[in-house]
Amino acid sequence: MFHATTILACKGENKAVIGGDGQVTFADTVLKSNATKIRKLYNGKVIAGFAGSTADAFNLFDMFEGILEQKKGDLLKSVVEFSKAWRKDKYMRQLEAMMIVLNTKHIFILSGNGDVVEPEDGKIAAIGSGGNFALSAARALDRHADLDEEDLVRESLLIASELCIYTSDKIKIYTLNKEEEGS
Repeated sequence: MFHATTILACKGENKAVIGGDGQVTFADTVLKSNATKIRKLYNGKVIAGFAGSTADAFNLFDMFEGILEQKKGDLLKSVVEFSKAWRKDKYMRQLEAMMIVLNTKHIFILSGNGDVVEPEDGKIAAIGSGGNFALSAARALDRHADLDEEDLVRESLLIASELCIYTSDKIKIYTLNKEEEGS
């Protein structure tokens, strides 16, 4: 596992939420704590987050958004096509990077190995150095607390920031409501 960031996403019935911390590290040094590693894509109808090199993120986000445009916003078709392109590209295959992409219908984890993984519960996904901490917190909060998706993501990322030295408490969150998506 590479040391990156922490991205957590939650898909509810009427809302999709993604959050990420902003920490950028180089070895054991924090270079920046407020980078944005989440993004709205396809006219705000898809939200995505990235764990790995920030420079690589811009290329991958642009490439994924181009495929979303080609597929007219169909997230399922786009992730399959993106995965094929990522896997076939000799340079991109070497990236130690992962993405989460979601809308109010689907949530996927994407990797440079060509993996397209839909979370087992179809609801919560996490990547990055603190991903397992955030995922564990989110599952527990989902079962035992009455939180909406935004609060669940925020609280889970804050818990991860207390445990993972590569995760800061400077959290950014994007929300997509079903009405805004045009579903």
